[in-house]
Amino acid sequence: MNTTYQGQNKQTALITGAAGGIGYQLACLFAADDYNLVLVDRNGVMLVEIAAKFQEKFGNFVTTIVKDLSIPTAPEEIFAELQQANIKVDVLVNNAGFGVYGLFHETDLAGELEMLQVNLVCLTHLTKLFLKDMVKQGEGKILNVASAAAFQPGPLMAVYFATKAYILSFSEAIANELEGTGVTVTVLCPGSTASAFHERTGMADSKLLKGKKMMDAQTVAEIGFRALMKNQTIVIPGFMNKLLAKSVRFVPRNLVTKIVRNMQEDK
Repeated sequence: MNTTYQGQNKQTALITGAAGGIGYQLACLFAADDYNLVLVDRNGVMLVEIAAKFQEKFGNFVTTIVKDLSIPTAPEEIFAELQQANIKVDVLVNNAGFGVYGLFHETDLAGELEMLQVNLVCLTHLTKLFLKDMVKQGEGKILNVASAAAFQPGPLMAVYFATKAYILSFSEAIANELEGTGVTVTVLCPGSTASAFHERTGMADSKLLKGKKMMDAQTVAEIGFRALMKNQTIVIPGFMNKLLAKSVRFVPRNLVTKIVRNMQEDK
């Protein structure tokens, strides 16, 4: 763990997957809004650069934690490091996540188990650890990054879509449980977003993405940030994404699945 500057009397936001994409853009927004930051990512080089940039530009207290969230002990280690440093987390942003593309019977099991750990187990574990103190203090915010994929099954990304459905359901449920506690939960469900995500998953040539203009990560982050500050529970950036998310309830599930399969295919 590395700390670049101790700023006093500011709230602190912890962001996972903060070295790029939506996570980085959210970190920029929190920094500009005068939050101290705890940035978590496995890319330590990028975290150091980001911390230096934020310290110079905003004067924030930035703590960087280099951690592979696919390792089961990572959430406890993060929590313990922050407790030892006496850093209280006021806002938890569970942004880290990745996908695996392909037919389930052909994809790599080890990669999918790591994805379950990052997308689902780590998110749940971190929420459990930090939420208890938030409830005791009577204030706090949690932003969980799901996806428009959460609203339907996803052939060719079966496990990824399922993890996002879990995040949506989990977030809605605990948001309800927390009513009246002073703690709020927001779940951000973006559609396809311009980032390195699609190249990593190998689906950049799918019908869903090829030749299509995607929303940029900064816009998605700004929409999610505003929703978090307004204590909204579910936010879906983009009119078409909202329409599609709402329309699936009126279409037979087997037809929805076939449509998603067609969109996910690369030919």
